[in-house]
Amino acid sequence: MKSLQSVLLAMVLAVFAVSCSNVQNSGPDNVQISALDKEDILYIDLKSGRVAIRLRPDLAPNHVARVKKLAREGFYDGIVFHRVIDGFMAQTGDPKGDGSGSSQYPDLKSEFSQAPFRRGTLGAARSRSPHSANSQFFICLAAASHLNGDYTVWGQVVRGMEHIDAIRKGDPDRNGAVDNPDKMLKVLVAADATDHAVLGEAMPADAKANQRRGSFQ
Repeated sequence: MKSLQSVLLAMVLAVFAVSCSNVQNSGPDNVQISALDKEDILYIDLKSGRVAIRLRPDLAPNHVARVKKLAREGFYDGIVFHRVIDGFMAQTGDPKGDGSGSSQYPDLKSEFSQAPFRRGTLGAARSRSPHSANSQFFICLAAASHLNGDYTVWGQVVRGMEHIDAIRKGDPDRNGAVDNPDKMLKVLVAADATDHAVLGEAMPADAKANQRRGSFQ
């Protein structure tokens, strides 16, 4: 009897260990990080560390293709976070650094979806025209449900959100304009990288909470 109990206990512990491992290695959208194609992961290197982003070509294929193209051309390397509003978002992707610039390519048509803007969501920045997104994007520092359905969602931070939180904040009296702004040191598609250590890092507590809520649709 004791032998049978020992076997059953060992089986239960093994299942528990596998379950914990699955949670540890999955992102807030309940997708196994290790199972993702590295063509669908973007790395952003900041002064405090690397951020890993799950790209969403299923939601916004044209926006994802543009981001990957620009990343591979080195367009984003050295570009600053010119507008950062504490508790809202950090905006970047403008080569001019003042919110008025874009890439050499044509603006993109909107790819709005039902995916919500939550903490860590990446969206395409645009003007009043829904079809004016180009190279600029923002990363939500907190949930921003008022953006839902009106801006294109194309990614979600799955590792390194603490580095996004550490980005220098802007002046609230100047709509988040930042003096001496932080910048993206390097942006690259994970398939082009050799170091993937960031994907093995423990998931932050807030990401685990989002996962339990089924945060990303």
